[in-house]
Amino acid sequence: MAIRIWLISPGNVRLLYFELVDSLISALKSQSQYSAAMLYVADHGESLGENGVYLHGLPYSIAPREQTHVPMTWWLDKDFVGSTGLDNDCLYKNADDTYSHANLFSSILGLMQVATSAYKPDQDITSACRA
Repeated sequence: MAIRIWLISPGNVRLLYFELVDSLISALKSQSQYSAAMLYVADHGESLGENGVYLHGLPYSIAPREQTHVPMTWWLDKDFVGSTGLDNDCLYKNADDTYSHANLFSSILGLMQVATSAYKPDQDITSACRA
């Protein structure tokens, strides 16, 4: 069904994305057994008709913004924030900064408090927000 909607109306796909993320966050909020966190990020963008382009494979140097800028959504419940020592106000303050896929690996290691030499604090989106 989603593919058919995509072919009919690219805007409907974006709406489905928001509905899916919203329903996932609602499900996480409704449970109390676990400290919960959710991260969603697209692996690449997609041109859905902007300027007559319908694809996602243009070389980076000429690709339109729709292909090189992708949504990323984090949701962390209060227990998760508390258990990781994160400052929620700091996270909100930094939410509009620009990040890239290069930040994901160290950010996830940091969130999960994994001690490894592979962790790079300068690439962890949350490192400045730890108490």
